[in-house]
Amino acid sequence: MAIKRVVVLHGLYMSGFVMHPLCTKLEKEGFEILNLSYNTLSPNKHAIFAAIDEFINQQPTALVCHSMGGLVARAYLEHNSEQNHWVKKVITLGTPHKGSAIAQHMHDKGFDMLLKDSIEFLLSDNHDWPFKAKLYSIAGDLPIGLMPLLKKGSRSDGTVLLEETKLKGMAEHKVFHLSHTSMIYSRQVMQYILQLLSQDDN
Repeated sequence: MAIKRVVVLHGLYMSGFVMHPLCTKLEKEGFEILNLSYNTLSPNKHAIFAAIDEFINQQPTALVCHSMGGLVARAYLEHNSEQNHWVKKVITLGTPHKGSAIAQHMHDKGFDMLLKDSIEFLLSDNHDWPFKAKLYSIAGDLPIGLMPLLKKGSRSDGTVLLEETKLKGMAEHKVFHLSHTSMIYSRQVMQYILQLLSQDDN
């Protein structure tokens, strides 16, 4: 069955507002969208998961997530509800699947008040993707941000290291010459997302 529903999850310090242009393009292509805003510093997992469950409603669904949103998507799949078996694809943009070096640095320096409960997600130590839903991980290699200062000579999108976006068991890893936030608005990335959503690879 073709995917018709898409849940969109934003990243740290953001809201659904930043994902609006991406959602508008997906809606124009005929997808039903849940652009879910949540408090990234104190995420209410119960409310987030319940909203996603209600939206899926036994329809083949994809999750499209920026940054920390991809880690929230993982937590959703781990909680193993009846509805999350309908998630066929998870597409992440600049998600630090293995944990965020920048968040670790802030934590080590005592800046936890800037991260609050997002630490539960951002300091995760994942190595593989154990879920039935296929993971497509999109990364950027245009290092505009703090990362080049923290890790000289590293490959990153300025916020997330390329290495952090890779997991064993992912279906595909694709790198675009974009920075962490610009990939949300990239036409190239949008075309790739649409290609993935229209592929029937069950």
